[in-house]
Amino acid sequence: MSNLPTLEALNEAHTRVKPHVHRTPILTSESINEIAGCDIYFKSENFQKVGAFKARGGVNAILSLDEETLKKGVATHSSGNHAQAVALAAKIAGAKAYIVMPNNAPLVKKNAVIGYGAEVIECDPTLDAREITLNEVIEKTGAEMIHPYNDIRIIIGQGTAAKELIEDTEVNLEYILTPIGGGGLISGTLTAAHYLSPNTKVIGCEPEAADDAYRSFKSGTLQKNPAPPKTIADGLLTNLGELNFSIIKDHIHDILTVNDDEIRHAMKLIWERMKIIIEPSCAVPFAVILKNKEVFKGKKVGVILSGGNVDFDKVKF
Repeated sequence: MSNLPTLEALNEAHTRVKPHVHRTPILTSESINEIAGCDIYFKSENFQKVGAFKARGGVNAILSLDEETLKKGVATHSSGNHAQAVALAAKIAGAKAYIVMPNNAPLVKKNAVIGYGAEVIECDPTLDAREITLNEVIEKTGAEMIHPYNDIRIIIGQGTAAKELIEDTEVNLEYILTPIGGGGLISGTLTAAHYLSPNTKVIGCEPEAADDAYRSFKSGTLQKNPAPPKTIADGLLTNLGELNFSIIKDHIHDILTVNDDEIRHAMKLIWERMKIIIEPSCAVPFAVILKNKEVFKGKKVGVILSGGNVDFDKVKF
């Protein structure tokens, strides 16, 4: 049996985060629809606070903590967007935040975390190094760990993006696509779709070079990425969480993958045609649509644009 959160928990999370996050717009583009061969409704979380959907999970997790826990602070590890989300939420709650970040994390994300008042602790760019360093910080400070994805509070918070997408789109969506990294967004999306739009098929989207969720789904057992995987989609380098996999394997329709050239092309198209900035990880679902046009032909498709925090020094079209 999966660990799918309840509808009540999703609604409570939405009430909790509403005052502190943006209800981001749903954007459409005739030229993008013509290119893709389907009608796409983009939930634009690139316009969210901290520039990504992860503000939702961070705010939900931290604002659900009691006063005694908050006094000791919160801690997490992240390559960027979750780090900013926890830093922002801690600032809102008046708590100290300790953020472990790999030393190759995009500078734009590291600077943003510091700007929110959090303390950044750097480590080697491996998942083992991140987890070991985080454990040392927690042991030293007594801070509450806010896991980037393998945490029911995070999952439900992220699910509020899909809840809004379903509520604010004036058509019945036949598909919803999201990127998959650790699995927080896709797990939350599956939760929202299960209760609010049960006929909608949810598809997870991954880079080929970090396809642990794809391999996990196809094999039925949790798989890991080689360390470290190399892909332009730097926000999707983490391994799928156990809690996330338990939800995914029972509720997802499919997981599809794309390569870096396809991601780069999709990102460029959105920049050019929609005049908005999205990061490489965010372009993965649109790249999946372009690669699998026969699957989505003539369909109503929701896409969660996960974030817009781009390290411009690393972007080469």
